[in-house]
Order: sequence, then structure tokens, then C-alpha cells
Amino acid sequence: MPVSFVPDDFDVPRSLAGEGFRLEPLGPEHNEDDYRAWTSSISHIRATPGFQGRSWPVPDMTLAENLGDLERHAADFAGRSGFTYTVRAAGIDEVIGCVYIYPDSSDSSDAFVADVRSWVSADHAALDVVLYEAVSEWLRSAWPFTTVRYAPR
Repeated sequence: MPVSFVPDDFDVPRSLAGEGFRLEPLGPEHNEDDYRAWTSSISHIRATPGFQGRSWPVPDMTLAENLGDLERHAADFAGRSGFTYTVRAAGIDEVIGCVYIYPDSSDSSDAFVADVRSWVSADHAALDVVLYEAVSEWLRSAWPFTTVRYAPR
């Protein structure tokens, strides 16, 4: 069984609605739309704060490999060891990005620490700051983290 890095009595939020977007847990059902969103925006994502110098996104990743990633994210969510949300455009439900919230298990104190990253597709780049601000406030008000590491916009 995966180790949970949030309090057992914490009710993990299932959604967030903001100006121009909404979040829902990422899962295998998003595979084709997620794949389309990030493969159309590799350079944009790699230039997004928090993604510089990372190996993802991988340009030659297949749809089947992406499905495996989404299944892993869904398993992390179910096991309470990581929380990945798909970003949908408000009103049209198009998948336009992701938010990754991963508690940091390396902190030996009683603090609850989270590493957070997010991206939006290049054609929705104007939402990046809006998403960052909304998620930052959500993490402060609805989550138990005492420290959040989320690259500023």
C-alpha cells in the first residue's frame, strides 16, 4: 500500500473552478486529450516555471506510454501519495493543462510540504498566471500543507 503524505483525516479536494478553467483528478479517461494538449506545447511547457531543465515532456512518448503515466497519477491520487489534476477550459471542457501536487516525503519534521508544478497549453498561455494564483490560494485555504514549493509566475 502506498504511503500517504497528507493527514489521514484530510478530505482531498476533487475539483477547483477558476476564471477560465476547472480542475478534476487526472486519469486514464483523459489520455487522448491530455496527449494532444502537451504534445502541441512541448517548447511552451519546458519554458514554464518549474519545468525548466526537466526531461518531461518527452517528444517521442507514445499515446500508450502517456496512458501508463496517467494510470500512475491516478494510482498516486487513490493512494494519497500525489494529486494530479487535469486543467479543463471552462465552458468547453477541452483539456488544456495539468497541476501536479506531490507531498514531499523527505521532510523529517512534522511539517506537510508539497512540491507543485502546473502547465497550460501554448494556445491557453494567458491562463498560466490565473491558474498559478488560483491554485496557490487553494493550497493555502483548502490543503494542510505548511510549506508549498511552487515556482512563481
